[in-house]
Amino acid sequence: MHRAKARERGKPKVSGAALRDEGKQTEEQAERHCGIKGSINYGRNGVKTRIIGTGSCLPGTVVTNDDLSKVMDTSDEWISSRTGIRERHLVKEETTASMSVEAAKRAMKDAGVTAEEIDLIILGTVSADFVTPACACEVQAAIGATNAVAFDINAACAGFMFALNIANAYIQAGIYRTALILGAETLSKIVDWEDRSTCVLFGDGAGAAVVRGDEQYGLLAFDQGSDGTKGDVLACPGRTNNNPLIQTDQRLGFVHMDGQEVYKFAVTTVPASLQKTIETAGLMPKDIDYFALHQANIRILQSVSKRLHIGEDKFPISLDHCGNISAASVPILLDEMNRKGLLKPGMKVALSGFGGGLTWASAVLEW
Repeated sequence: MHRAKARERGKPKVSGAALRDEGKQTEEQAERHCGIKGSINYGRNGVKTRIIGTGSCLPGTVVTNDDLSKVMDTSDEWISSRTGIRERHLVKEETTASMSVEAAKRAMKDAGVTAEEIDLIILGTVSADFVTPACACEVQAAIGATNAVAFDINAACAGFMFALNIANAYIQAGIYRTALILGAETLSKIVDWEDRSTCVLFGDGAGAAVVRGDEQYGLLAFDQGSDGTKGDVLACPGRTNNNPLIQTDQRLGFVHMDGQEVYKFAVTTVPASLQKTIETAGLMPKDIDYFALHQANIRILQSVSKRLHIGEDKFPISLDHCGNISAASVPILLDEMNRKGLLKPGMKVALSGFGGGLTWASAVLEW
């Protein structure tokens, strides 16, 4: 059901400064952590970028916390009480590309578009099957999107959100009309399964969305940023060089995370970025119907809810049965919400992805 036109908005109750003070950041830090140039308001040329279809794919094998307790020193109580995660999906035969293809097909079916209509494919991932070709090119070939430009991006857990903004820029510029954006990960191959503090957090899966220019609904505002000075708090080394001039240890690198630093980053930067984006859209936090955030940890979601003074019922979760799937978290959550019938035309939805890099991105859109 279409919602009535939003009423006149006043100043939001919670200012960006208040959020920054609560997070104990200086003005300079807060400015850096929610975009020095500020959020951008879209749709000025009369066209907005709208999500017209969603899809997702999870591996068929479910691994519960109790399953993990049989192979490492952990328990369901230890994991769930600290993270909110109870199970995750891990690949067997599936690959990053195969899950991406299935998610893409489901999103296209939901959107009612053919492969020939896709002009652009952008896939966010840190765990593609190949260094080259790009996973997006594998998707292009599998779905027959012969007219599409395809490439991958690496913005870790903010990958899908960065892809959304890139697609939006192309659409706003009039270069492309219809884009397929994805977040897909096989994180189980890059985590150290002997490190219980990290490996229990992650899962595998893929999510996708079809976006297209629309004159009525779509993206209202966007904020994104990066802080490479803290990149080492969440990192995964690549292969080392062993050319004729240098010999190095050829052991594969695994994900390493400083959980406390990542948590502090998330609970300060995310609410500040969301607040700024909501204000740029001409709204207040209470005007947002749902907050679809990256599913990293239930405590982060609860903290963001508290700092924005918004009830937790507006923060849907998928991490309890999916775990943290990095770039795939936001599109998988969106697809679950869409399939449950939670999203109605005209609803205001806030999105946010955040993680390695460090990177973050927030958006407000009318569904």
